[in-house]
Amino acid sequence: MKIAIIGGGINGIMTAWELCKKNHEVTLFEKTTIMSQTSSASSKLLHGGLRYLENLEFRLVKEALGERFFWVNEAPQYVKPIEIFIPIYKYSRRPAWLYKIGLCIYDLLAGKRNLGKHNSYSKTVMKKLCPELKSEGIIKGFSYFDAQMDDYKLGTWVASKLGHYKKFTLRENTSIDTISESGEITHQESKEKFEKIINVTGPWAHELLKTNNINTDHELDLIRGSHIIVKRQLNCGYFLEVPNERRVFFVLPYKNKTLIGTTEKRQGLNEAIKPSQEEIISLINSYNNYFKKEIKLCDVWQSFAGIRPLIKSSKEANKVTREYAIQTNKNLITVYGGKWTTSRQLAIKISNLFKNQTNV
Repeated sequence: MKIAIIGGGINGIMTAWELCKKNHEVTLFEKTTIMSQTSSASSKLLHGGLRYLENLEFRLVKEALGERFFWVNEAPQYVKPIEIFIPIYKYSRRPAWLYKIGLCIYDLLAGKRNLGKHNSYSKTVMKKLCPELKSEGIIKGFSYFDAQMDDYKLGTWVASKLGHYKKFTLRENTSIDTISESGEITHQESKEKFEKIINVTGPWAHELLKTNNINTDHELDLIRGSHIIVKRQLNCGYFLEVPNERRVFFVLPYKNKTLIGTTEKRQGLNEAIKPSQEEIISLINSYNNYFKKEIKLCDVWQSFAGIRPLIKSSKEANKVTREYAIQTNKNLITVYGGKWTTSRQLAIKISNLFKNQTNV
């Protein structure tokens, strides 16, 4: 089939790869350059989503844990297992037993594809394993495994696979003006007809349908996630509670520096996608709550942000579902949501929609 994919993030690239494997003729449209938007502004983790268990998203976590294993084995040059520690303090919002249950479920859902089982530690052992942490108030701790990636390099590595397919065309710096349910696309005063169009534009997916008067089954909740990088070195990662909140954030070793994130702030589609000063200071304060050697604003080497295109489901940003959905309007398919980790499974589900269809 002759298929157009709109959106050059990881979900669009993975969808193109799956469709090319099945010998479809695929054209991928990207308004700037591939992997230049949300997909390269992640927390650099390929993870099951330990905290999603709190929202009972067991299906998604199980799928993500399986895909985490896939990425580690498929691209070991860009993806590595990482051990992440969870210190439990007297003032922690969640008790140790709740973390223990969550970690047991995490291991259970990973099954044979686990990267390593979780461990429990006494406060004495935690102080030895994590000497950079403030030790006052620690009562015990845990560690578990996820995977860390270079999101941009991994995404462009996947995109390089597409160059092997003669029926694949990449059109970067191409803005789409209109789309139709019948399969027509107009861009830069040109019109093209496709048998199928796949709208996988992330934060812009709902807006693209809306501006073309096409029915939408879901509404997107745009959540900005901001990160900072400081010139500190760590040997392991940390999963920590934001002080006085139930939200969590990560402190991770990344390219001989330390990555701290993320935040969860709602924003409009037309607002600048960058960390606010308030978010940067909040991340600094959260870090300083746990680490002996504190950081200041002048220690921030880099900051960046991305928008998570989540399906609207809760008033609280940290409780919005991380599930994705696929909508079909005749010859137009739209993706709502979608995680980096599960991009391949999403692509497989889309390609399976064409299983019994042949060229018109």
